Formats: sequence, structure tokens, C-alpha cells
Amino acid sequence: MSTRILNPRALAVLAGAAVLGLSACSEVPQVTVYEQGQYRGKTDTRPWEGDGFKGDRAAWEKALKERSRGQNEYNRIQ
Repeated sequence: MSTRILNPRALAVLAGAAVLGLSACSEVPQVTVYEQGQYRGKTDTRPWEGDGFKGDRAAWEKALKERSRGQNEYNRIQ
């Protein structure tokens, strides 16, 4: 029996393909650096400060309660 050995060029191509294939599987770290006291994001608004309620928190809470009441099957069928 004769054993067949890959020539050095084919071995280099195969090793290069393996290295490229394995490097595509690595994960890039996605770390955000926060500085104390400096928030650069969008400021959050409260739900009742939009156009629908115009700053009326009581109206927003009432609408929220009515919505949750409408989603309760027991209350809906009565």
C-alpha cells in the first residue's frame, strides 16, 4: 500500500481555509462604556405626556383601568 501525502501548497491552502472558516465563527465583543453622569441617549417621556392625554395622569390611569377591564373575560360577558 502506498500512502499519499498532500503537497505543501495544497496543505497551506487547506490550512488557510480552515483558519478563515474558524475566524468567521468568533464573536466580536459589544461592550458599551458608560461615563458617570453623562447619559447620551434619548430622554424618556412618561406615558401620559403624549398627545393622547396631554399631561393628564388621572385620565391615563383611567384609560389603563378601562383597557384592563375590557381584557378580562369575566367582566366582558356581564
